[in-house]
Amino acid sequence: MSASLLRRGLELLEPSGREKVPPGLQRGRAGPRAAGAARRRKRAPEPGRNKATVKGRVVKSAIEEYHKKKPVNHLRENLQYMLKARLVADKAVTEKVLAQNRGRKSKDQPPEKTEKKKPKGTVFTEEDFRKFEREYFGIP
Repeated sequence: MSASLLRRGLELLEPSGREKVPPGLQRGRAGPRAAGAARRRKRAPEPGRNKATVKGRVVKSAIEEYHKKKPVNHLRENLQYMLKARLVADKAVTEKVLAQNRGRKSKDQPPEKTEKKKPKGTVFTEEDFRKFEREYFGIP
């Protein structure tokens, strides 16, 4: 639907008691070419300082700009934060958490640890071996 048809329809729907606004006070476009003219119109230069001049400009130091943007090393603060709270979780709890985070496939499971058997010490002493030698071999 064109704008003129829409305007005519709105004029028909206007209550009869209202008077039309005089054309000088009407808002909106004055004609079909008014929109293009508004686009072509240049904005009036705003009063203010002239940006072409150097007066009043602060010279920025390249070294200061570099130091502002230089990355900051937070290692020391992070270490102090981490070492401040020395709460160590129970081993059983940590094992449960690790087990939950692992996958369910057999390739994700860690190999089971078998406890190594400690070699038991002999019940015989050196004196017992010497005594056995004397009795068995007959060595005095």
